Amino acid sequence: MSNTVLQGSIFAALTLLVAALTWYKCRHAVHAADASREYFLAGGRLSWPFVAGSLLLTNISAEQIVGMNGAQSLLVAWWEFGAAAGLLILARVLIPLYYRYRCTTTTELLERRFGDAGIRTIVSVLFLLGYLFILLPVVLYTGSIFMQSMFKVDLPIVVIAAGFAAIGLAYAAFGGLRAIAISDTFNGIGLLVIGAAVTLFALDTVGWSLEGVPVERLTLWGDSNSDIPWHTLLTGMLFIHIFYWGTNMVIVQRALAAESIAEAQKGIYAAIGFKLVIPFIVVLPGLIAFKLYGDIGDQAYGRLVGDVLPPWLSGAFAAVIAGAVLSSFNSCLNSASALYTCDLHLKYVNAGADVRRIGQRVAILCTLGSLTMVPLYQHSRSIIDTLQRVNGLYSMPVLAAFLVAVFHQGARATAVKIGLLFGAGLYALFTFVWSPLHYIHLMAITLAATIAVIVALSRVGAWSGR
Repeated sequence: MSNTVLQGSIFAALTLLVAALTWYKCRHAVHAADASREYFLAGGRLSWPFVAGSLLLTNISAEQIVGMNGAQSLLVAWWEFGAAAGLLILARVLIPLYYRYRCTTTTELLERRFGDAGIRTIVSVLFLLGYLFILLPVVLYTGSIFMQSMFKVDLPIVVIAAGFAAIGLAYAAFGGLRAIAISDTFNGIGLLVIGAAVTLFALDTVGWSLEGVPVERLTLWGDSNSDIPWHTLLTGMLFIHIFYWGTNMVIVQRALAAESIAEAQKGIYAAIGFKLVIPFIVVLPGLIAFKLYGDIGDQAYGRLVGDVLPPWLSGAFAAVIAGAVLSSFNSCLNSASALYTCDLHLKYVNAGADVRRIGQRVAILCTLGSLTMVPLYQHSRSIIDTLQRVNGLYSMPVLAAFLVAVFHQGARATAVKIGLLFGAGLYALFTFVWSPLHYIHLMAITLAATIAVIVALSRVGAWSGR
């Protein structure tokens, strides 16, 4: 049997095994009477291992494992270390609030705190645009890059992306969050085990030495010309993590689906532990690839895996990477469906609509839309840098609204709406017109300016009686 056939057979067998185990677990699950909570929050019955597994694999997908290794620099480990702080804030501050208000979406917290449905609508639209134009196409692109570089397949990126999209759509549209979380956990175990094996095989290949790798690639102290200058750790870095781990529906949805606050917190704490050791899988191989091949960017991880793993194991790893790609993609589809259905359709179109059917239609439209965006990311210098940079268009204005909702009782709804639009416009100015500082600094400035505008306008409104 040829290596290619062996790899393909193992890949197919493990992929089908995860699908079968997921189907079995879903079939025997207890279902909730509330259709929205059942489809979008797994009936609120996830135990902490599934919360942790789904949090881990939703985050560590192709855009992370390919993009971070593609940076070929130790500096990007800060994205993992900082995640621990974001998850801790989610567990201790935000999860109790989400559960107190029985939120189906994170944006529902804004409506409850401000007493205004319009704020929830604006933030939901910002999230949906971010998912459609940024997260979904990046996940498809990076997953396709990995498969192309690992198996050296002579297929266009868009064709491989279409295959991922079709399978991910099947999970999201027909299985709901329960199927996603269960498959995530199985694939997450495989990713941790085989991902660690990749690093060990790669280290053995280079004699357990990184000698020859430039010192600037082996430091956590970035200079002003690096992707993560040291001084950005003191400004916007923490807030990027608070947004991503604390307010982003794609992530928080898993914790909202737990059986209780305590169960959600246990899952989050377990995820924190994993995040502190994940650089062994998502950073170190990129440095080894630099020693072996030089600066080859986002091709680094797929090429390394293809070269250092034995054929039978590379087929298994391709299966778990494919699972990771599908995890992030179908998780984002499910979150987009939840935001549109609960925050927009049920409120403004038809309160009695079939949530499952509406969610499925949204998932199909988002799948088709994201596929058309994939070619735009093929010319990115660093996919992880690009992803973090463009996320600021909506992340900092949205985080400002959440921070005001949690910590400032006197904010006016109209002021928050204006602040959201102001923040998005300000960061767009910084991104496309004038960039005087590193984008992480500009994110912090955008956040502070947006909060200042909201607070100032709220005080003006209070004085005028509006």
